[in-house]
Amino acid sequence: MKDFSFVSGAHPAYIESLYKEYIQSPGSVDTEWARFFEGFDYAYNRTNGNAVNTVNGSAGISGDLLVKEFSVYKLIQAYRKKGHLIAQTNPIRPRKDRKANLDLAYFNLSGGDLQKEFYAASFVGMQKATLQQILDFLHKCYTSSVGVEFTYIDDQKKYDWIQHQAEVELLKPVPLEKKKRILQKLNEGTIFEKFLQTKFIGQKRFSLEGGENTISGLDAIINLSADLGVQEVVIGMAHRGRLNILANILQKTYAQIFNEFEGNVTEEDITMGSGDVKYHVGFRSDITTMNGKQVNIQLVPNPSHLELVDPVVVGYTRSKADVMYESDYDKILPILIHGDSAVAAQGMVYEVLQMSGLRGYYTGGTIHFVINNQIGFTTDFDDARSSDYCTSLAAMVEAPVFHVNGDDAEAVLKVCEAAARYRQQFNSDIFVDMVCYRKHGHNEGDDPKYTQPKLYALIDNHPDPRQVYSQKLINASDVHADLAREMEKSFWTTLQERLDEVKQHPLPFIYQKPELWWQKLRKSTPEDFDKSPVTAVTGEQLDQVIKASLTLPAGFQPLRKMAKLLEEKKKLYEAGSLDWSMGELAAYGTLLLEGHDVRMSGQDVKRGTFSHRHACPRDERTDEEYNRLSEISPDQGIFRIYNSLLSELAVVGFEYGYALANPSTLTVWEAQFGDFANGAQTLVDQFVTSAEQKWNRMDGLVMLMPHGYEGQGPEHSSARLERFLQMAAEYNIIITNCTTAANFFHVLRRQLTYPFRKPLINFSPKANLRHPRTYSPIDAFTEGSFKEIIEDEYCDTDPKKIKKVLLCSGKLYFDLSEKQMHDERKEVAVIRMEQLYPLPLKQLSALYDKYKQANWFWVQEEPLNMGAAWFLKMNLEQYNFGVISRNASAATATGYNRLHKEEQNEIIETAFSILNH
Repeated sequence: MKDFSFVSGAHPAYIESLYKEYIQSPGSVDTEWARFFEGFDYAYNRTNGNAVNTVNGSAGISGDLLVKEFSVYKLIQAYRKKGHLIAQTNPIRPRKDRKANLDLAYFNLSGGDLQKEFYAASFVGMQKATLQQILDFLHKCYTSSVGVEFTYIDDQKKYDWIQHQAEVELLKPVPLEKKKRILQKLNEGTIFEKFLQTKFIGQKRFSLEGGENTISGLDAIINLSADLGVQEVVIGMAHRGRLNILANILQKTYAQIFNEFEGNVTEEDITMGSGDVKYHVGFRSDITTMNGKQVNIQLVPNPSHLELVDPVVVGYTRSKADVMYESDYDKILPILIHGDSAVAAQGMVYEVLQMSGLRGYYTGGTIHFVINNQIGFTTDFDDARSSDYCTSLAAMVEAPVFHVNGDDAEAVLKVCEAAARYRQQFNSDIFVDMVCYRKHGHNEGDDPKYTQPKLYALIDNHPDPRQVYSQKLINASDVHADLAREMEKSFWTTLQERLDEVKQHPLPFIYQKPELWWQKLRKSTPEDFDKSPVTAVTGEQLDQVIKASLTLPAGFQPLRKMAKLLEEKKKLYEAGSLDWSMGELAAYGTLLLEGHDVRMSGQDVKRGTFSHRHACPRDERTDEEYNRLSEISPDQGIFRIYNSLLSELAVVGFEYGYALANPSTLTVWEAQFGDFANGAQTLVDQFVTSAEQKWNRMDGLVMLMPHGYEGQGPEHSSARLERFLQMAAEYNIIITNCTTAANFFHVLRRQLTYPFRKPLINFSPKANLRHPRTYSPIDAFTEGSFKEIIEDEYCDTDPKKIKKVLLCSGKLYFDLSEKQMHDERKEVAVIRMEQLYPLPLKQLSALYDKYKQANWFWVQEEPLNMGAAWFLKMNLEQYNFGVISRNASAATATGYNRLHKEEQNEIIETAFSILNH
């Protein structure tokens, strides 16, 4: 409701009758009226020293008085709800009229009531007071430099806590020591920008000028959070102010930053690839707070896709919480620093917020700090969003928002400290929206006056936040004036020292347990991919895992179908084989036995989209679930498996961040269908396939991508193998398409056996999950390693008799092999490429020599312009081979089952008929 004009329509007799009902039975009236009557009674009795006259059940208070009192009460409620719409939060230009409707007339009040006293003053903690006094207090709380959005919060404790902050805590004066700290951080932030402007004229740095109070605000969050138990802070942010935060929050030295400006990097700073621009890089440091607490701070690297770093940060935080702090989220704090345009417009923010309360993705609350420049590149906020605020989506998860004037340094400090306390007390998300401005264009080489001449005329004549605060201190008192003059002198001295290139000393850094694990690893070499390391387990280990996974707790009653399924798997194992799902769980279980943790998430992964995994069956009576890998051994690792929200982009980012924090955990994401990875493509491009080259950060994330042409149409056939192959270079990722349970087992175990980490993209079967020829004998798990290529065991053993070689991958192998055996075509060898990248060149070369007299063909289900055909043609130019596939197509597959079968049959028939001798 936009206004409260309905109050004026309430007849005095009606309110009086309601009050009588309340006196007789408080629970009989509406909650809002009951709250008012209760507060009014309390104030009236406290002021007059006697109880309300209720002789014969009749209240001795007139309806006219109650109408006025209720009007004042609704006025107070309205300011709490909508005062932020008129708060003085914009340091540059007048607020847009958001129709707050807070005029007295909306509440059946007028100027003639201003000097009248009202008992409703008790609702803001005052004694009986005049309406003017009440209004003055409300303006101070809700319409000054801070506007608060919180009335959509249902949790009464949170609601009351925020209200108390606005009406009590935020009104308290800032102690002198904190004023000094504010000015110190403002000085540091301003020095840094002035220094870069002087030393590197015109270079891009995405300066913080206009938003320097970000530094004092973050400093306040970190200092107070440390006092409240936080030991580690993980920060994600975009470009604006990044270098300043590196220098003045993480205390990266000027010398380190200048080297990056000059492009001076050492071999240790880069890997085989490209590196990245200075305002994308990450950093970590151990800092000492004002009160002597040690805090580890991590700034996560990020790409130019601004909010893409958000899920990586929360995933990284969750991983560190699990491995470092025994899932005590009070000890690790994620902070996401947003730009106003990005936080309003990019769906990633919505997805990450939607994660915030889910048990698989919970991190104990995130502090969101918005550097609100009021402009995105050249776009004014009126063209950037439809909502009142860039932070309006916070209401979705009932996260409170403090809107604060970026020129009011003390207000910024107060709301940042409030945000830190709220997060630690309630372990929930909270937003600080610091409204400021951007001194320059989008970057320092861009002229903003082309598109915002009026706005930048105002900005040109506006003092910076440091000058604003210095002047405020000077105007306040002699003590503050001396402080300001002293720090002014210090400011220019420090600036000159920086200009003279006086050296800073890098902070010492103590490596944490996961970082020590990373240090034990090394970068990969091309030779590492010549042959896979041994990943076999002992028969005893395998037996322990399989028997544990097939045993349910005493008294657990699964669905009858589930019990039958487990019994069939038990018989299969006793007969000497494992199917696909058992091979997968065996990989996880044996890693758990070795002390590793395993985390898996994705849509419906507990059961499996194709009803094959059943990792956590449920008791049909109690609905309790049982984790089948939770009782293998008393000292095993933890198997964490979560059905995810219906998101790809944020969930892949979260799991990537989880794997980034810890190389000793196998982190797995499974797409519901492989093509769903389309929704995470930006994350794949910017992190999964390129982070090692850009930021020297390895990651072992596993992506399982169900793939195969089975007549399910263009949306559920192809996992877009060609896209991943297009991004494959410099040994950045591993791409596999396994056809046996044992090979899948080995490729999963290989992820943690390698002395380095690479993302694994595995193209998984769908229908073939239950194909008997995917089953593997027990000795395939207790011997050997992953097979990059699997040779044909049916064809003629004399290589000279082989006339044709059909090289293929994945599901198509079974179609080709069945045709081969049905027609007894022993002169045709059907060879599986289980790993497509890095290409198994040595194995391929040996096979090509072995069958050099044969005609070679690459056979694929995908259209010619998709799949691996083009990749192999480009990278195997030394070999002469043809390609058999569907015709080039705009869509990945037909949606008609009959046509699918015709196309599939044509591929098979062509493969065996072409170039027959």
